[in-house]
Amino acid sequence: MRWAEITIKTTEDAADAIAEMLAQIGADGIAQTDPFEFRRTIEEDPLSYCDDGTIESYGSDVVIKAYFSELDDGFIRMGPKSEEFIDPNGVGMIYGNITDKTLTTEEAIEYIKSRLTEISSFLPIGQGYEGMQYVKDEDWANNWKKYYKAFKISERVAVCPSWLDPDEIDSEFKIILDPGSAFGTGTHETTSMCAEILDEVITPDSKVLDLGTGSGILAIIAKLLGAGEVEAVDIDKLAVDVAEENSRINKCEIECYQGELSTVRCSDYDIIVANIIADIIAAIACDVPARLKPGGLFVCSGIINTKKDRVLEALDRAGFEVISSRTKNDWCAYVCKMK
Repeated sequence: MRWAEITIKTTEDAADAIAEMLAQIGADGIAQTDPFEFRRTIEEDPLSYCDDGTIESYGSDVVIKAYFSELDDGFIRMGPKSEEFIDPNGVGMIYGNITDKTLTTEEAIEYIKSRLTEISSFLPIGQGYEGMQYVKDEDWANNWKKYYKAFKISERVAVCPSWLDPDEIDSEFKIILDPGSAFGTGTHETTSMCAEILDEVITPDSKVLDLGTGSGILAIIAKLLGAGEVEAVDIDKLAVDVAEENSRINKCEIECYQGELSTVRCSDYDIIVANIIADIIAAIACDVPARLKPGGLFVCSGIINTKKDRVLEALDRAGFEVISSRTKNDWCAYVCKMK
């Protein structure tokens, strides 16, 4: 077996959508180099330092490297098994028509290119596919890890890959979370804004629903911050499995299950957090109040600024008042309460 390394150059806006797509079609690992995040770290942290020319050397593209195992017969298995997905005619279509595929490497590349074209219909993706090369098994085992380091995601919470020492970062709460398996490792603005909000609003008696949990990062943050009960829900069975494993690693008691808003188990949540996409938030806004306690909060993120008006209109029609908002670059997050 050998590893096919697919390189994609893209924009900051499209980077996480592309990384999510690659994870969903079966990438065994994803490494992302974001020059914008690096620049922000240097500019915002007075203790950060880099040599002259280092920032400029990163260029203006987000570089994503996805790794797929090529079997001895020259084929690559693309995507989880189709039975791991439910409701293909419903909200689940956000992930596309994912089936169990076995493709030659050449066919896999063309499939990835077609998925990039789909993403380009709603986000600018920049250059897109750059190329493919093979890497040795022993190189794959360790080299991709150099792209990741521990980082603070909110005032009290830090995220640390499992191969690094969490004691290297000074933070009250630390999440052990490895990249690459499902959407939401904390590096994107949408996730960090949700984390910052949860850091402010979680109380010991909070009952929290993380809707569209992905890797489970926000559910884990809620539990570490002291929430009494936390549920993590996703339409994608693969994401639920990853969230369960991440909860176990972080010793958090979280109920993870497959579903969507219409099938969640309770109707008395203090906080519902949804870090998904603008169109889905707008579509479900009218159904959220029935799942909240009186006075409960709806925290929504994943909203590109070109679609914020649609989301705000949907929230207003649902009877919500936006009590606070955040923006980072082109992304928006809102904290809402019923009027």
